[in-house]
Amino acid sequence: METATRNLVQLTEMLPEQYPQVKEIYELGIATNNATLETKAPEWQEWDSKYMKCCRLVALANNGQVAGWAALTAVSGRCVYSGVAEDSVYIHPGYKGQGIGRLLLQVLIKASERAGIWTLQAGILKENVASIKLHEQCGFRMIGLRERLGQLQGQWRDICLMERRSKIVGI
Repeated sequence: METATRNLVQLTEMLPEQYPQVKEIYELGIATNNATLETKAPEWQEWDSKYMKCCRLVALANNGQVAGWAALTAVSGRCVYSGVAEDSVYIHPGYKGQGIGRLLLQVLIKASERAGIWTLQAGILKENVASIKLHEQCGFRMIGLRERLGQLQGQWRDICLMERRSKIVGI
């Protein structure tokens, strides 16, 4: 982690009252058409039920603004996959390029391992080169391309499937 980035933001567990800023950042990501196939950010109740309670982080700028967030969703409700989760990392456009995404993802990885997660996966739109590079820098590897997985605004989109296996023995 770069000292400059650590001085720029403070990482904390996300609180429900921060959701309006988290939602705004998510909506800004949706507007790029390269962050997700979703077209609308959910309201708090839906978001809260989707994301795992143990791994929700925000990066707070010195002014108290949420500069970015990261969270995990379970990939399956089946108990045999209880240690597999998918990550989401979103950065406010005003804070991109400052290492905040890498800091969030690094801390999210550590939190996931403490929670017993042995595999993290990421489904990233093929055109989202910055997110692919971020995940590679944090130990993810490309395991496949899911062609024409979903449509966004009437166009089929390909999703790069990336994976990171825990290095902690016993998980």
